[in-house]
Amino acid sequence: MQSDADRRLVVLHSLREPDGTTQYADQMVDGAAPDVDIRFFDWQTGLFGQYDVLHVHWPELLIRDSRRPWLRFVKRRLLDLLLLRLRLRRVPLVWTAHNLNPHEQGSRADHRSLDRFYRHVDLVIRLNPASPVTAGRETVTIPHGHYREPFSRYPQPEAELGRVLYFGIIRPYKGVDILIEAFRGIARDDLRLRIVGNPHPGQAELVQDACQGDPRIDTLLRLVSDEELVEEIRRSQLVVLPYRGSMHNSGSLFAALSLGRPVLVPESPTNAALAEEVGPGWILQYPGELTPEVLAAAVTSTASRPSAEPRLDDRDWARIGLHHRDAYRRARALSGRG
Repeated sequence: MQSDADRRLVVLHSLREPDGTTQYADQMVDGAAPDVDIRFFDWQTGLFGQYDVLHVHWPELLIRDSRRPWLRFVKRRLLDLLLLRLRLRRVPLVWTAHNLNPHEQGSRADHRSLDRFYRHVDLVIRLNPASPVTAGRETVTIPHGHYREPFSRYPQPEAELGRVLYFGIIRPYKGVDILIEAFRGIARDDLRLRIVGNPHPGQAELVQDACQGDPRIDTLLRLVSDEELVEEIRRSQLVVLPYRGSMHNSGSLFAALSLGRPVLVPESPTNAALAEEVGPGWILQYPGELTPEVLAAAVTSTASRPSAEPRLDDRDWARIGLHHRDAYRRARALSGRG
């Protein structure tokens, strides 16, 4: 009989298939171990397909549809059926804890459904050792990968002195309005602020209103290609991610570091650990809410680049893929399938 260590593993991921832009799904595909086959989730495959491990990333996305409340009810029932199938067939459930909590508050019924999901998890993958979300559960730590390889195929312009950048999806918790207010409080004509990203409903109007009357601020409020993103990041002197609340994990942070640009972020245990890992000068932290004084000081301190590149060797995709394969085997052993 073939042992689990010798057989190929089919892993079903709750991610959208790669679409030509660099996303976390690409890490799972490009970094997959040679003996791991990747599939992407839909309800038919989840309920009736053949796979060895279900790997869920943002569980709330399985059940939420803000435009159609009735569909949320249907998806909650589908999730119940999925959890029942996993238990009956002893298919392990692996969850990567990207966030401490879902970014948007759901209904009470959503919370009850997610609580049932968490009770069925066999193994939690945390992205950093500072993560507190895994208490009482079987846990492995697998870091978020860097983006050096996929971004290296595009032109790499030099930084423009005084250019400050926010990039990423624009949602309330991202704090883009805080950044704009802090920037407008700096009386320097040699600075520029660039806001780039796809806004959630209502956020475009908020950003445009906040920028009104300040010619130093420029926006590109849409989803951008990888080539455009690389150009925006590389042209910046400083990237600012002014998230509200405790900043836990951020793919944007690794995108900036992968392209050799320093990042200003709120203080958090995760960011402190990462700052030590990548080396001095790359991650600047501030307590509380971002202020004009903090932002101005960060711009001044990053006018010259650190002498060494960010240390990201442990975040190579191929290495991360092997760690995931080992995690899947462990989860199968925990579920009685190993």
